[in-house]
Amino acid sequence: MKHRPAGTASGTEQEFRDFVQGIAASLHRTAYLLSGDWYLADDLVQEALARAYSHWSKVQRAENPAAYVRRILINESKRGWRRNRNINPHPGGFVDDITVADMSDSVVNRAELLQALQSLPARQRATVVLRFLEGLSERETAATLGCSEGTVKSQTSRALIKLKSVLNRGDF
Repeated sequence: MKHRPAGTASGTEQEFRDFVQGIAASLHRTAYLLSGDWYLADDLVQEALARAYSHWSKVQRAENPAAYVRRILINESKRGWRRNRNINPHPGGFVDDITVADMSDSVVNRAELLQALQSLPARQRATVVLRFLEGLSERETAATLGCSEGTVKSQTSRALIKLKSVLNRGDF
């Protein structure tokens, strides 16, 4: 058995580190937009990356490893939504996190958008986040969510209608 000097990584570990370095910011952004809570987003990303590492050879063989890991993240967030549905009727907590006295209009608008996103059902929220905030195509979104492009289109349409209604009413 060969021993590596302390602080050095095997080829597999280094490949994973390189992959994480390239996708981490995007995963954190997606997790935050799905959950509305930075702390929960960190937990979701950590769980998704731990699962990805434990199945790294399978992730590497995937047609799109980034989409594969993003799907793990979305599945983890769905599990959390199901677990916490009755515990916290207003998921997130990001409104309390924004306590800076001199907030600009853009920060307020962003907070309102995040609250409106929280009003969407999980699938619609994931679709909007992936399509518009992560910039994925309909095909990439469908692959990430494991559904058809038609489903992505219909979920996006329904989500945009609800978002418009919620934002116009101020119901968040």
